[in-house]
Amino acid sequence: MSESALKTSSHLALTHLRLERPSEGVAMLVLDQPELRNAMSDEMTESWVRAVDHLAADPTVRAVVVTGEGRAFCSGGNLSWLASEPDATVDGLRARMLPFYRAWLSIRRLEVPTIAAINGAAIGAGLCLALACDIRHAARGAKLGVPFTRLGLHPGMAGTYLLPDVVGSAAARDLFLTGRLVEADEALGLGLVSRVTEPDTFLADVVETAAGIAGAAPIATRLTKVALQRPHASLEAALDWEGLAQPTTLATEDLLEGIRAAQERRAPLFGGR
Repeated sequence: MSESALKTSSHLALTHLRLERPSEGVAMLVLDQPELRNAMSDEMTESWVRAVDHLAADPTVRAVVVTGEGRAFCSGGNLSWLASEPDATVDGLRARMLPFYRAWLSIRRLEVPTIAAINGAAIGAGLCLALACDIRHAARGAKLGVPFTRLGLHPGMAGTYLLPDVVGSAAARDLFLTGRLVEADEALGLGLVSRVTEPDTFLADVVETAAGIAGAAPIATRLTKVALQRPHASLEAALDWEGLAQPTTLATEDLLEGIRAAQERRAPLFGGR
């Protein structure tokens, strides 16, 4: 762990989670309990919420990468935790699960683009976490799936919303009802991930992509994320939104900088104004 990562994690009192800054404008959240394939412990969940709150308040963050330490991205909820209250009532379990879901889905409230760097297995709630991100890249050989019913569970963490939204209803039915795992190359064909990279260059490639996003105009990027995260009800609704959002960006200093940079054939330096 780098010295800067140690200082950040210590300041936020993170457990089973690291927060690193691998490139200017880029933050990286690393699930860090590799001996349990980065299963979602109580401590990791609490740390996740603190880290997301920290990133949401940091104006220097323009892109966020989520990945796992070791050979797994995230194996989902800790199985011993899931089975720890066999005598609990349905209402009691609901009161326990909803805060858990909302804690991990809090990444969706970040205004900046997020990338799930699926370095290894992303299973159950772990795949739902990746689905909650804006973009998913996978290392070749990574396995992904939602085998909830094979454990006797109904899917959770908004999986029945997130997965069909990403891959369509037919593929979502296949993955949920069979519980089968798919490797990265099949996931690419399904649209579950948008890029597959060799493991030895995987994380560097993802950080390079994130750095490219961080280098784009932040106001335009954030408004575009909002437009894509909340699908328009109709073509007219899209035009209504764009009729407000595009003029907002036309009135920014960043637009002028972008035009100057294009004319001068150089990289733009956007200030978010």
